[in-house]
Amino acid sequence: MKKRILHIIIHSIGCFVLLSLPILFNPERHLTIESVFNPFAQRDFLCFLLMIGFFYLNFFVLIPKFYFSGKHFLFFLLMVIFLFVVVGIPELIFHFKFENNFHELLHERSHIPPPPFFFLISRNLFLFIIVLFLSLFIKITSRLKKTEKEKLKAELSFLRAQINPHFLFNTLNSIYSLAIQKSDQTPKAVVSLSNLMRYVTTEAHKEFVPLDDEIVYINNYINLQVIRLGETVKINFSLVGKMDNHLIAPIILIPFVENAFKYGVNPEKNSLIQINIKLENSILNMVVYNLKVYEPKENEKVSGHGISITKNRLNVLYPNKHTLIIKDNPNDYTIDLKINLK
Repeated sequence: MKKRILHIIIHSIGCFVLLSLPILFNPERHLTIESVFNPFAQRDFLCFLLMIGFFYLNFFVLIPKFYFSGKHFLFFLLMVIFLFVVVGIPELIFHFKFENNFHELLHERSHIPPPPFFFLISRNLFLFIIVLFLSLFIKITSRLKKTEKEKLKAELSFLRAQINPHFLFNTLNSIYSLAIQKSDQTPKAVVSLSNLMRYVTTEAHKEFVPLDDEIVYINNYINLQVIRLGETVKINFSLVGKMDNHLIAPIILIPFVENAFKYGVNPEKNSLIQINIKLENSILNMVVYNLKVYEPKENEKVSGHGISITKNRLNVLYPNKHTLIIKDNPNDYTIDLKINLK
């Protein structure tokens, strides 16, 4: 809503400034009332008014209907027609109104020789081209941003789906085993899984969420992994700083944690995963380290989609406000992510 109001204010100011130009640059601008009735100012006022109308017609109708649909020749033809309408109609109206006395009348009122007719046409042509390309630029940029947001939503849906199959299956098996053993950890595991799924299904679709919620999600994920893996892997998780009063894009941190558990766990080898999260002066720093102990099965492909998608989301959502350093060594893997949450 605030962005919409801001856009309305900006467009209103732009229209007001454009319509004020005929008076501001009028030779009689010191005589405000008389300058308004100057035929030259009136003609320019009508020309600029038509340009404003053309801008919004082009922005809301012509570009989406013809340019974006690939009807470029028809779009170009319409631009030529509107060029003659916007530039030609004011000339025809005021020349017809004052007939042959137009330039003489202007000369008597302003005491300054009127500009050549070619100058007026070339100036209005130049302004028309600016209005045309400005409307194209704004509309295309707006469409690219919309497309990028839709792409991010699709990628976020992909990330949400990533945790479902194998992780949930293995976790449910672990909970089932705990229940058979009547372990005291069973309620904790059920609550962690419930909170995990609630966050994914109800919160992760939002543009931003409280940082606390994202951290709780990660903590629930790690708790379930501890229950599932037992003593087959050493997991160190540290959290420093107050995480409240900050917002963050949902599921922007978990892919790096998931990646560590995917490639850093092997019951037959020494497995180590370290996750350190720190918040200081609105700068969130997450370091994730794991030993490379996972051995992919034959014909199994290592996709890395989660990391690449998250990189793209970081570039779009936090441009110039984050740094990501990845150290991919032969025996271990480390990511060092910093995000400015201001």
